[in-house]
Amino acid sequence: MAKIKHNNFLDTVNEVFTDAKEEGVLHLYAEGETFNGRTIGVKNRSLFHFGTTGYLGLEQDVRLKEAAIDAIRKYGTQFPLSKSYISNPLYRRLEEKVTEMYGHPIIITKNSTLGHIGVIPSAVQDQDAIILDHQVHWSVQSAAKILKNRSVPIDMVRHNDLNMLEDKIKRYSDTRKKIWYMADGIYSMYGDFAPISDLMSLSQKYSQLNFYFDDVHGMSWIGKNGTGYVLSELGELSENVLLFGTLSKTFGASGAVLVCSNNKMYNRIKTFGGPLTFSAQLEPASVAAATASADIHLSPEIYTLQQELRERVAYFNELLHQTDLPLIDQNISPVFYIGTGMPKTGYNFVNRLMKEGFYVNLGIFPAVPVKNTGVRITISRHNQKEEIKGLVEAMEYHFPKALEDTHTNSQRVFQAFKLEQKQKEDFSKSKINADLKVQLEDSILKIDKQLWNNLLGKKGVFDWEGLKFLEESFTGNTLKEHNWEFRYLIIFDKEQQPILATFMTVGLWKDDMLAAVGASQTIEEERKTDPYYLTSKVLSLGSLFTEGEHLYINNDHLQKQQALNLLVQTLEKIEYSLKAKMIVLRDFAEEQDIHTYFQGQGFVRVQMPDSCTIDLNQNEDLETYISRLSARNRKHLRKEVLKTEDLLEIEILANPTSEQLEKIEELYTNVHHNNLGLNTFSFPSKLFGNMAAHPNWEFITISPKADPEKMIGVMLCYKNIHKTYIPAFVGMDYRYLEKYHIYRQLLFQTIKRAIGLKYNHIALGLTAPFEKRKLGATVHTTYAYIQTADNYTLELMGILESS
Repeated sequence: MAKIKHNNFLDTVNEVFTDAKEEGVLHLYAEGETFNGRTIGVKNRSLFHFGTTGYLGLEQDVRLKEAAIDAIRKYGTQFPLSKSYISNPLYRRLEEKVTEMYGHPIIITKNSTLGHIGVIPSAVQDQDAIILDHQVHWSVQSAAKILKNRSVPIDMVRHNDLNMLEDKIKRYSDTRKKIWYMADGIYSMYGDFAPISDLMSLSQKYSQLNFYFDDVHGMSWIGKNGTGYVLSELGELSENVLLFGTLSKTFGASGAVLVCSNNKMYNRIKTFGGPLTFSAQLEPASVAAATASADIHLSPEIYTLQQELRERVAYFNELLHQTDLPLIDQNISPVFYIGTGMPKTGYNFVNRLMKEGFYVNLGIFPAVPVKNTGVRITISRHNQKEEIKGLVEAMEYHFPKALEDTHTNSQRVFQAFKLEQKQKEDFSKSKINADLKVQLEDSILKIDKQLWNNLLGKKGVFDWEGLKFLEESFTGNTLKEHNWEFRYLIIFDKEQQPILATFMTVGLWKDDMLAAVGASQTIEEERKTDPYYLTSKVLSLGSLFTEGEHLYINNDHLQKQQALNLLVQTLEKIEYSLKAKMIVLRDFAEEQDIHTYFQGQGFVRVQMPDSCTIDLNQNEDLETYISRLSARNRKHLRKEVLKTEDLLEIEILANPTSEQLEKIEELYTNVHHNNLGLNTFSFPSKLFGNMAAHPNWEFITISPKADPEKMIGVMLCYKNIHKTYIPAFVGMDYRYLEKYHIYRQLLFQTIKRAIGLKYNHIALGLTAPFEKRKLGATVHTTYAYIQTADNYTLELMGILESS
């Protein structure tokens, strides 16, 4: 394998969003000539609105509306000047009101995203460090990444993991002036809280610790003067805290607000804060509406509004508690999340609720892991008890129906979110055809040899003999990364005809295996003292040793869909029982049917390096093969390969000596250490000894004729039972790479050897397609499908790769 392609993230998000759009649950347009907050027009229907972030309903308050209208009449639709020069006449009063709310200096920003971009680079100094909660809002993460350009270290911890946070603080405490922890007050998907009290206790222990809280979802509905969740927990804003609130969402207007008790920092940010200086200011209507809202927040009325919302939230919690719906986090916030697990179950559930007359939000990747898709429900003062009760009844009825429609069950959903079910019975048992028979084994020795070879391994190192070899090589080793669990799955129909077959391994992978080289270089520095830093148990189709089509499926079989469903459920059971953190399905061609299926099952697709193969004609000799190359490639062959061939000693070793085997391992290790584009653990030493003793393995070696005992290159090749020749791994002495064109020479000798053996096919693997194409290889696009327990690793790699 080789370096993964790193435009994958945007491609994946685009695919997931496109899928959700086509299912009619994303990128919708509200309809109607008026809007009251209680209902919303969607697809020619009036639906009760459970998707707003205006929790107090102030966006419909007549005082805010009248203030905005009056401001437009007096001052126009906008005030087109930078605030650095002059603010529109309404700004002063708004700033005074919001300052009175918080009791500390404030800065009004155009919106939260621009505010973070303006504030974070101004507040964080070059001598500081940043630690992000991995679920902190994208806008905070994006602004923090700007500091990479100034060599400010940016790190990340799992969501609300204070032990991990403390370890990171210790790491930076001797080298950094301030350590900034950045988190949300209320997290927008699950509605859970930052542990403010515990965090402040941690800051008493570590004086360098400072906080940057984004509390936009905690605003207005809680706290003195509606100043939000974080301040309600803090009581008083300390100098080591920067607090971000919003004038939109629950506040009912537009804009955002930074609150800062440190006057020196406040003045620095206000004087010149990037977008705070150069961006357009809030429109007069927005400023006036925000001022009217601030008046409400400064009056006793805010507490009446908060109480009205609190009653609705408590009522919804009470009703949910009486059901078996998978509520992900129960608390007092107005944000609720009902898990569905797979995206297609989420699509089905949302559409069912809309048909019943209720609008809710879909929670989907990248806001949540793909397998943690669900329905986000928000409660506002607009919602009345009768429709709150109606929503719960609709969810209780339609949730098992959605599970049934998408061939899943509640147990899988609860397991995906690590929740305990209140009842052990499933809401819905998958309607998998009872005629299907599953054979699941832990050794290839328990699988019929002829059957396996007819189904799988025709073009890879995973025919029956190859897998027996792998089991012997990757069990009983000293290091844990050298020991794999093997599983073999065959699904038969009632006539005992196989529909699907595959093999799987569970082993320790480096989390940065598919990351950019720069990220791996950073992580490998940590691994010098902690060799298992950022590593996880992974369940994979195939293995890290094999490449090719690891999944056999009879596409013409009428029960193909049921077999695929059984495959996914088997994967989940193995993942759970062996405590794996990720499932990887590898080496797929671009097939729309399989893509649609796996994406709906909670997998994200990433493009892998291109695969290269050569098909050989029957009884083809080397001269004929070369004649099939283009004139340009024949010229390349003569100039860079044939010209140096006469300077080299080429040897095919079936039974290398111990000295030769030691050199082979050394050359392979050179290449392995040099390939951070695909960062994996090394292989156990006994593997090479097993290769030397196995009749299907051989080594193509090259040495200079001037020094025939000095091996400078080797190709480790497997002879498949179906006459496929597989150059599985390469080893090189990089000192001679250019002089003898070692890699190109080894490729050519591989082709030459396969022709000499009268083989039909060469599986050249996923590395160096440019070089292989010049020697006649066909290049194929390949994909992997990945499913993770959370997005922590993905987010962390994004931070590290931005450096």
